[in-house]
Amino acid sequence: MSSSNSQRELFGTDGIRAKAGVYPLTPDLIVKLGQAAADAFLARRSADEREWPVVVIGKDTRQSGDMLENAIAAGLNSRGVDVKLAGVIPTPGVAFLTQELNAAFGIVISASHNPFEDNGIKFFGPDGYKLDDDFELEIEHRMLGKGDYPEPEDPEIGRTSPLENAVDRYVEFVVQKAGDHDHQMLSGLHIALDCANGASSQSSEAVLRALGAQVSVFHNRPSGININTDCGCTHKEIIEQLVKESGADVGVSHDGDADRVLLCDETGSCLDGDELMAMTAVSMLEEGTLRGNTLVATIMSNLGLDETVGNAGGKVARAGVGDRYVMEVMKEHDYNLGGEQSGHFIFRDYNTTGDGIVSAVRLLRLMRQKGEALSELRKIFIRYPQTQRNVKVSSKPPLEEVASVDALMKEIESELGDKGRI
Repeated sequence: MSSSNSQRELFGTDGIRAKAGVYPLTPDLIVKLGQAAADAFLARRSADEREWPVVVIGKDTRQSGDMLENAIAAGLNSRGVDVKLAGVIPTPGVAFLTQELNAAFGIVISASHNPFEDNGIKFFGPDGYKLDDDFELEIEHRMLGKGDYPEPEDPEIGRTSPLENAVDRYVEFVVQKAGDHDHQMLSGLHIALDCANGASSQSSEAVLRALGAQVSVFHNRPSGININTDCGCTHKEIIEQLVKESGADVGVSHDGDADRVLLCDETGSCLDGDELMAMTAVSMLEEGTLRGNTLVATIMSNLGLDETVGNAGGKVARAGVGDRYVMEVMKEHDYNLGGEQSGHFIFRDYNTTGDGIVSAVRLLRLMRQKGEALSELRKIFIRYPQTQRNVKVSSKPPLEEVASVDALMKEIESELGDKGRI
């Protein structure tokens, strides 16, 4: 993790997020963000990269998406960048299209699981991976006029146009790659699908049906203001109820931008991310496909995950909170499976970021391979008691620099030994 994280004013763990129309998500500043991003990316292009730069922009279903899309596209156009609008599409769809089109970079306008009043902007590099902290810090400094960055002289003017069949291209990619080219993989499986009135409203049902599943779909009528409202994976009680009412074999629930997924077993009981990671990692260890025999999780994951994976002959590496930091560890060591307790899963053999529908397909494939229901598969996971508390503070120095806290942590860690952690 980059040391520049604490220096950033605007970028958080997943791009810039705020209430739409309020600093920093105002049209004038987003135009500047588009210009700053273009300048930062173009400054890194080698002398022989003379192709006209293209950027892909996708968004979720929030009503403020159009405003932010127009503003950032204008900033990019003013720097000679052509913009291709993918429209409403899951975040991982933009990562895929950025690579497929050999774009200079990709942009997603979304605030993920947040309420509709919020929005956000995050970037993917030309390789489809999220930017590191240092790159985001440079964009922020350029945007805010910090640092000695020259203004471009007499820039060209780019144009904006729709990207035809963007969702269809993403659906085909998921079906072919994550579906192992087996269009009957999910035949006979009845799935309850909650699209959170978000970006997956067009795509996830199409993927599951293309793979042979029977799908009962819910919350796929976005209005611009109903995204994540009493639906989606942040409201697990909803998919639990839908599974029971529909008699489905399994429930699949996304967040607003569909980079996360929650699965519910046939009894109407949801599994958390640790259970799903444990099931997948053990299966991949059995197949010999888990690179380095290592699963990457965050510091929030349950200690039982280490024990379950360890008992199967593997190990768990820990990363900071946020799928971007999970991916940094995965890239550094060439691991191919990682995730978060919250439902971000990265199947790096299939996509370069957390992908809700790719993850769902791979987990549903595991069910079919084993010939067992989720209620049986989940029994492999050994859960330790765990408590989380959020504490409001006026500043966030590293805990090891707060003497009293550091001493107490060391005392408790010594007492717990290898049977617990802070």
